[in-house]
Amino acid sequence: MKFLIVFVALFAMAVARPNEAQIVRLDSEVEPEKWSSNLETSDGTSIVQEGVLKNVGTEHEAAVVHGSFSWVDEKTGEKFTINYVADENGYQPQGAHLPVAPVA
Repeated sequence: MKFLIVFVALFAMAVARPNEAQIVRLDSEVEPEKWSSNLETSDGTSIVQEGVLKNVGTEHEAAVVHGSFSWVDEKTGEKFTINYVADENGYQPQGAHLPVAPVA
């Protein structure tokens, strides 16, 4: 259920832009213990994710999602990409344009 909510939210962000982008690719595969999805639009937006349940059937069952999303800045033409992991340790994004905390 959480996967569906996240996917719908990301999908809505991708298609709600005012520039009339068209979906050029939309694939998804959902199985009981793993899933994947891939969305690409005509304006260069891309969302890819794969998830899996780990420790199935135990009290420590958790979803682990690896993914990325990219978009092209309409004004500069620069492409931005965020790669992420979302697991029991939270959401962990990485991207060349994201600030990084200094090493203590």
